[in-house]
Amino acid sequence: MTTTDTQRITVGELAVRFLELHGTRAAFGVISIHNMPILDAFHKRQKIRFVSARGEAGACNMADAYARVSGTLGVCVTSTGTGAGNAAGALVEAITAGTPMLHLTGQIESDYVDRDLGFIHEAPAQLAMLQAVGKAAFRIRDAATALATLREAVRIARTPPCGPVSIEIPIDVQASMLDLPADMAATDVAPLQATAAQLDALADRLSRAKRPMLWLGGGARGAADAVARMVKLGFGIVTSVQGRGIVAEDDPVTLGSFNLQKPVEDFYQTCDAMLVVGSRLRSNETLRYKLQLPKPLFRIDANALAHNRAYPSDYFVQGDAALTLHALADRLEGRMQVDAGFIPDLQRARAKAGDQVDSALGPYLPLKNTLGQLVDKRCWWVRDITLSNSMWGNRSPVLDNPRGGVHALGGGIGQG
Repeated sequence: MTTTDTQRITVGELAVRFLELHGTRAAFGVISIHNMPILDAFHKRQKIRFVSARGEAGACNMADAYARVSGTLGVCVTSTGTGAGNAAGALVEAITAGTPMLHLTGQIESDYVDRDLGFIHEAPAQLAMLQAVGKAAFRIRDAATALATLREAVRIARTPPCGPVSIEIPIDVQASMLDLPADMAATDVAPLQATAAQLDALADRLSRAKRPMLWLGGGARGAADAVARMVKLGFGIVTSVQGRGIVAEDDPVTLGSFNLQKPVEDFYQTCDAMLVVGSRLRSNETLRYKLQLPKPLFRIDANALAHNRAYPSDYFVQGDAALTLHALADRLEGRMQVDAGFIPDLQRARAKAGDQVDSALGPYLPLKNTLGQLVDKRCWWVRDITLSNSMWGNRSPVLDNPRGGVHALGGGIGQG
């Protein structure tokens, strides 16, 4: 293409084209005069479905849920000022859940930003607010830096531990023109690989276990195949609520998310190793960190800061869950000698834990049981924070899809 043939596009269209390259098929938001250049590009190109919501909080929650069930980048578009503020609670939920999400929001004209002029639709310290409720936040100040900012935002959002990243774009910048960049390549995030020495050391420790457990959190949702290899080696499974379905919950090797009931805690004391993968061992799933877990306790996490958080780690490996578990399975092949009574004991502990939960449900027990009979285990099980969910919805019905469960991880009531 010659210089005279160079295609000119708006910054709003640049953002949309960039999202297309990342496989985005749906975006959620509220239509506003301060985001029209972006919405116009959705309409013009017809490659991303824009779902209009009644409010920004709901739109952000939709983008969050869409990202969780699809395993892709969530996208939300809001207006500036109060509109951006309305999304704050949903952004907190997204970062709590570790959801990769891009939040595009408007801003008033560049000439008036941060001058405290009382400009209509302006929010004081909007960028600081967005930084506080997400993983990061940026402002695109001109067309020349738009693509670089988009790339960095998506890289941060998709780098474990994932989270929502906001970009505010002043309306005049959204509408400004630039040449269509020749290089619009998608942002690649390489998975983190542990060192061979670390993997050897962890494998040596695990090889001594006769009753080994894997605790799987949301960070292991992309590691189902690697987890299956560990199961074949003899590992028992327990999950956080966010890790449900990585192993089918009707598989006899798993406790499911019955992770803190007294029969399960007693069973833990008969285990001689636990490997925690991609889980923060959160307060509500560990009796405020008083749950007695098996020892030694090993951890795999993409976040280096997870080491010794909540529980001390006897050995810690920073790395991608799938890559690390596959590497461990390679090293443990033919080395595990698991106690023959281990899985039967696990099954008894799960049955007792289930009975304990059921005994507290009273007249709601038939509802839970009937729902379990009617719902396909590959359903999308989406819940709000309710007493029923806290008592049984976080453990039933049976799920066998690691993307199948969606709930308000941060405990917010009425999310969206």
